[in-house]
Amino acid sequence: MGFTAIWISPVVKNIRSSGQDGDSYHGYWAQDIYQVNTNFGSAADLVSLSKALHGRGMYLMVDIVTNHMGYNGCGNCVDYSIYNPFNSQSYYHPFCLIDYSNQTSVEQCWAGDNTVSLPDLRTEDSDVLTMWNTWIKQLVSNYTIDGLRIDSAKSVDKAFYQPFKQAAGVYAVGEVYDGDPNYFCDYQNYLDGMLNYPSYYWITQAFQSTSGSISNLYNGINTLKSACKDTTLLGSFLENHDVARFASLTSDYALAKNAIAFTMLADGVPIIYQGQEQHFSGSSVPNNREALWLSGYSTSSQLYPFIATINMIRKQAIKQDTEYLTYKAYPVYSDASTIVMRKGTTGSQVIGVFTNKGSSGSSSFMLSSSASGFTAGQAVTDVLSCTSYAADSNGNIAISINAGAPRVLYPTSKLTGSGLCGGSSSTSGTPTTIKTSTVTGGCSTPTAVAVTFTDKVTTQYGQTIKLAGSIPQLGSWNAANAVTLSSAGYTANNPVWSGTVNLPAGQAFSYKFIKVNTDGSVTWESDPNHSYTVPASCGMTTASVSNTWQG
Repeated sequence: MGFTAIWISPVVKNIRSSGQDGDSYHGYWAQDIYQVNTNFGSAADLVSLSKALHGRGMYLMVDIVTNHMGYNGCGNCVDYSIYNPFNSQSYYHPFCLIDYSNQTSVEQCWAGDNTVSLPDLRTEDSDVLTMWNTWIKQLVSNYTIDGLRIDSAKSVDKAFYQPFKQAAGVYAVGEVYDGDPNYFCDYQNYLDGMLNYPSYYWITQAFQSTSGSISNLYNGINTLKSACKDTTLLGSFLENHDVARFASLTSDYALAKNAIAFTMLADGVPIIYQGQEQHFSGSSVPNNREALWLSGYSTSSQLYPFIATINMIRKQAIKQDTEYLTYKAYPVYSDASTIVMRKGTTGSQVIGVFTNKGSSGSSSFMLSSSASGFTAGQAVTDVLSCTSYAADSNGNIAISINAGAPRVLYPTSKLTGSGLCGGSSSTSGTPTTIKTSTVTGGCSTPTAVAVTFTDKVTTQYGQTIKLAGSIPQLGSWNAANAVTLSSAGYTANNPVWSGTVNLPAGQAFSYKFIKVNTDGSVTWESDPNHSYTVPASCGMTTASVSNTWQG
């Protein structure tokens, strides 16, 4: 899918038990922090994993728990001698269950329950801190770890973090499970970043139904930017092992795509929880912790290529704009069902258009130049559908939303080398700038029109649909030079491939769709050829053609 890092469960030896939070397979109930969890493998296996990742240019983030250990029994009957190195009751707070309305209780009482108790460490004590610092320095060094996710971060004494981070020497993101921006953002005074729970709540509420609140999301994003020290260091997510899968809230793929795209293109480090790409739908523990192998590791599921495409445009934006990662995204337009976000330096900006219209909803609106930063006549591509847009003489763009799908707009000239929408080379599949000539009467007659071709055709994983035709822009009947279409809108019920090509106004031509198989062989659709004449009408800069595969 194009990710450059993985986050794995805690690797230390755990107790074996079951409780209200599921079974101990998750790794959060530590017994001996100097031994690895043999259910996951050996220490040598972890070294091998780290080496394999780094050999691929990827990073390894490991989950850790500094707040507590785990015990298979009640809070008042813990045998502290089983722990390494915290093997004395003096290292722990007295047993009490947490009152989450009281911060002292949050930091000093015990999480969990009285079946599997979680003895709460005195992280405010210097001896406990020293023991943790010694361990984390060794862990990071032994396994060449690049980042840490710190569990139960708001339950740990805040003064613990600065010396602990220094000992670790790597990026650390904490789990501050709270939706209040003011409470949440305070932790960035102690941690590099936190998992972005405030945005998680706003995004979920906005896109889980067609009546979700876009205004709360719009206002929330601005509030968070003001409250947090640096939103670009937060962890941006839609799902994890502690919350309901998004698909348990709605089965609508269009809503899921909007929520995922918003999350991945927001400030911070985008995080996809395993199984999210399979549209897993567990609503609570243990059903929201499904084993990924149950899906067969499918790469043809609808969300897998969608997420891969989002990663591709994000990678291209980072390549083209040295300030993209530190540039703070902001909303530039909203209405009752739509929000538009802008991120990146002008000239290389990514414009995300997100809606909760759902798969049966469509709409259109005018996006102003002042909002998008696009200039007069500029060619822009929606990388999710490979649809081309041309800004008008004022830099404004008429945006259409079809079947509730999100759009991600990017300057066409910046796509070269991206592998997106013909951007791998300067072939005819790469959209070019649409120019207009001025006429009297206040209307422009285009010299080129962005024509969107759609072909309804069922394909197998690995197959690609291309558009070939009698004119150079379509490869002059040469399959090698044909225009590659996008499967971004492809579903089992609506198997469509689409792409947009800028063509001379008034041009008449013939065309066909071709299917490229995984072995490189080509299948042409049956005769007759399709015929089309590009419109040459005053002010008409876009057109669309729908087809069904002939065969």
